Amino acid sequence: MTTPLRDRATRLIVALAMMAVLASPRAALAEDSQIDKMRAKIVAFIGDKMEKLGGSRITYKVDGDGLRESVVTDLRDDVYKTLREGKIAFSGLAIRDGGVEVKIADVKGREELKRKVAAAAEGLPSHALAVSDGGDGLVGLKPTDAASAARLQDLVEDAIAMIEQRLKDAGIKLASVQPEGTDRIRIFLPGQMEPERVTAIFARKVKVSFRLIDLSMPAEQAQSGAPPAGAEVLPGFKDKQLYLVAKDSALDGDDISYAGPGFASGTKDPIASFRFNGRGTRRFAHVTAENVGKPFAIVLDDKVISAPVIREPITGGTGQISGNFTLEEANSVAMLLRAGSLPGHLGLVEQQVVQPAARP
Repeated sequence: MTTPLRDRATRLIVALAMMAVLASPRAALAEDSQIDKMRAKIVAFIGDKMEKLGGSRITYKVDGDGLRESVVTDLRDDVYKTLREGKIAFSGLAIRDGGVEVKIADVKGREELKRKVAAAAEGLPSHALAVSDGGDGLVGLKPTDAASAARLQDLVEDAIAMIEQRLKDAGIKLASVQPEGTDRIRIFLPGQMEPERVTAIFARKVKVSFRLIDLSMPAEQAQSGAPPAGAEVLPGFKDKQLYLVAKDSALDGDDISYAGPGFASGTKDPIASFRFNGRGTRRFAHVTAENVGKPFAIVLDDKVISAPVIREPITGGTGQISGNFTLEEANSVAMLLRAGSLPGHLGLVEQQVVQPAARP
C-alpha cells in the first residue's frame, strides 16, 4: 500500500515538531513536491545540528531481491488458490524468470484465470501483472516493472515509519530519516555518538502473532496464581484488560502480505485491515474452521490489540482489526503489522560517528 501523503507529511512534522518553519501541515499535503521541500528543510536543520553537536550517520539498504522473491512466491500461492477455488484444471505451476507459469489446456479456464487476476489487482497499482501467452496453453504472469518499483517504494516507506517509531520509543527525538535513491535509507542523529546502540534498536523484530485464547480459567486468576501449561497472561493494547492466551502462535507476521488503515463498512469506525499470503490464507482457514465459536487474540509485541470471536471459517485470507481506534492508532497498528518482517529486509551499509565541526 502506498503511504498516503497525509500520513507521510504527519510523520515528517512529528519528527521535527519544534521547527516553526514547517508552518501549517495542510499546505504540505497538496502534492509530492511539498513533501520534498519539507524533507529538504529537515535535512538542512539536522545538518546544522550535526555540524554543531556531531552525531551518528547510519545507512540501510532495503533488500529488493528478497522482496521480489517473496512477491513472486505469494503470486504463485495466489494463482494456486484461484485455480483450485475456480476448479480450473492445470499443470506445471512453477516460478520461472521472475514470474509464474502455469499450463491450462482449456481456453475458458485461461480466460477465467486472467479475469480473476485482473480483478484482484484492480485499484492496487503495486499488484499489477503482465500476462503473457506462451502457446500450447501456457500462461505467464509477472509483476510489471512499475508494480515492482511501487512495492519497493512501499517497503522503503514502511521501513522509514518503523525506524521513526523505534527512535520515538527509545526517546530519541532529534533525528532525520530520509530515503536515498530507490533502495537506501539514511539516518542522521545529532548528539548520538554511539551508532551501534541505535542500530541495535532496529534489529529487534516486531512480534506479530495470532493466538487462541485459553478459556480454562480467568486471566486474573492465572496472573495471581499460575497460568496453565502452554499459556501466558498478556495485557490489552488500549485497555487494562488481561488476556490468557496460548504461547504458541497459529500465524505470525511473515504470513501477512498487506495491511492498511480503513473504516468499518457499517459504523465507519477506524480499523486496520490485513491480507494473508497464500500460506497464511491456508493456515488461517484451517485454524478458524477448527475453532468456530472461540475467541482468538491478535498480538503485537506482547500486547493484545483485538480478541474477536471466530463466527465462521475465514477462507478468503482477509480480515480486519477493530478496537475503538482513532485513525492514527489504526494506521499505527497497520504499520506494525506490515513491519513484522521488516528487519529481515534491511541490511546495514554503514554506521559512522561524525565529530563536531572545529570551533573558531
